[in-house]
Amino acid sequence: MISNGSQYNILFDNTEDQTWFKDGRINGYDVLIFLDNTGEVLDDDAQAAFQDYVDAGGNFVGIHSASDCLRNSTFYANELGAHFDYHPEITNATVDVIDNTHPSTSMLPALWHVFDEMYNFKSDPRSIGAVVILSANDSSYTDPGPRLFDQGTPHPTAWYQEHGAGSNSSATAGRSWYTSLGHTNETWKDTLFISHVMGGISWALQSNTTNFTNPAAAIGSGRSTTTTSSSAPSKTPSSPSSPSAGLRTSTARWNVVPIIIAIVIMVG
Repeated sequence: MISNGSQYNILFDNTEDQTWFKDGRINGYDVLIFLDNTGEVLDDDAQAAFQDYVDAGGNFVGIHSASDCLRNSTFYANELGAHFDYHPEITNATVDVIDNTHPSTSMLPALWHVFDEMYNFKSDPRSIGAVVILSANDSSYTDPGPRLFDQGTPHPTAWYQEHGAGSNSSATAGRSWYTSLGHTNETWKDTLFISHVMGGISWALQSNTTNFTNPAAAIGSGRSTTTTSSSAPSKTPSSPSSPSAGLRTSTARWNVVPIIIAIVIMVG
């Protein structure tokens, strides 16, 4: 994502340090991206700060196993859309494009053939207001189950929320976008997949709930320098022409890490 950022006028910071939540650094960013997180990656104080961030208009993007973290948090489940249940063995499958007008799907073929994990979920994201835009075609692969939860039909694979349901304030709630795809290194080399992800991030950044597009917004557009350690980046004054967001990644993309925050700065 970082290497493709300039094409979309986006800059990324990254961290694996939940202190960024507790000390307010996340409030300088226009979107937080959880990339391949699993487990209870934030303690209670950090989760409270995350809640405050989305209440103030912050945007959220989740990718792949981000649906398998903070499993005890109702707030997070709502902000994301649904928690992961299980997946069959990684497989060749067809993903149906349900809505080809969204910036994260407009470049995709109507029947997108992928080699990935086909996630099942513990609830239907549509039940909290999400709009499903990609659906795993269940007839294209084998899933021995058992499916114990009602995830709705068609099978949800990627979705968005115009106003994230994790926010306590519908007036200021930012956007939320999630894709369950993205398991293999080969997938992350696929230009279609990268375009799918970057389209989702770009869409989230246009929420008009952060300072990049809304000067009256309480958060966002705080430019920072990228850091490769858990230390804080040095901050410079925010600029309305340079929105910022949050992303967390690790050197080994598929390693399980405590947190993944994505920090994005839009330029121009």
